Amino acid sequence: MLAEILLSLILLWDGYFFLRYLLSLRRAYPTREWSPMVSVVIPAYNEEENIEDAVKAALSQDYPNFEVIVVDDGSTDGTYEKALSIKDERLRVIRINHGGKTRALNVGLEFSAGEIIVTIDADGLLEKNAVSRLVERFYSDDIAAVGGQVRVRGETFLELAQDIEHLRIATFRRAKELENLSLAPGPISAFRKRSLLKIGGFVNDLVEDYATTLALKKIGRVVYAPGARVWVRMPSGLGALWRQRRRWFLGDLPKLSSKPFKEKLVFIMSDLVALLDVLFPLAALMAGKWSLLLIFLVLEWLMMYLIVRVEGGMLVEVALFPVILWFWAAFYLSLHIYGLILYAFGKKTPSEWN
Repeated sequence: MLAEILLSLILLWDGYFFLRYLLSLRRAYPTREWSPMVSVVIPAYNEEENIEDAVKAALSQDYPNFEVIVVDDGSTDGTYEKALSIKDERLRVIRINHGGKTRALNVGLEFSAGEIIVTIDADGLLEKNAVSRLVERFYSDDIAAVGGQVRVRGETFLELAQDIEHLRIATFRRAKELENLSLAPGPISAFRKRSLLKIGGFVNDLVEDYATTLALKKIGRVVYAPGARVWVRMPSGLGALWRQRRRWFLGDLPKLSSKPFKEKLVFIMSDLVALLDVLFPLAALMAGKWSLLLIFLVLEWLMMYLIVRVEGGMLVEVALFPVILWFWAAFYLSLHIYGLILYAFGKKTPSEWN
């Protein structure tokens, strides 16, 4: 009986968001045809291996009116020289003393000529139409920022797991956040320059993209552009992944208290569903309920197959999805318990986490 209850709760939760996703695919979201000057700002610190490809992808945009600004944040490798070696009149390379990502972004903002500021990470490969898809979503004067879709490069299990994670995020954003995006992600977002200047530039914070999004939502709207994609590198080792997500979670946690009750409820429910995702396979196996496991697997495969077809992806991601779903449920459940314990004991700064 326990396995049946767990499965029913999981399918109710997943089914609700999947239905919202399907309905969102039938609706045309508003856009605007215009071509303001765009500045693509790329902050870079010790990105010698990635910067050249990132800049070339940015320069290859099908958009008619843009510049690319690389801000080398005091790199100790060949990042600056690699960026400088690319000859294009639309490219400007600036070198500053090391001061962190937020300062590099604000230096780029200071030197920018664009009405719209697009930010990407130095390991990000923009799809050719990404800037166009971001800009067209500024369909109203009250829109302060537009976030795009992040995808993950690589073929290891952890890289595939992170790409599937971002595919799931993309379905949630289409379903729930097309016109009210909770986060304009650092790897691909666009901002009205005047809006950024109004809040004093990018916000210096452990998670600067989330802090900047919150500040901008006080003066305007933030929306989602599902067709604007960037392909990034993510941690390929479990230790590096844990440290990255720990930083993100502990950076976000203090801001949870200022969120609306609905968002707090979603946070709590997400953790409860993660617990269900962990417990259900174990309960079904212990009870010998193979038919329930099969139902679960088939439904999850079907949902993931459609998502991959719409958003782009690989069949191996469909095949691995149930395993990866269980991995993420166990990972985030552990991370959130760990983070909440640290936060409860007042360990709220990076130096206190270890």
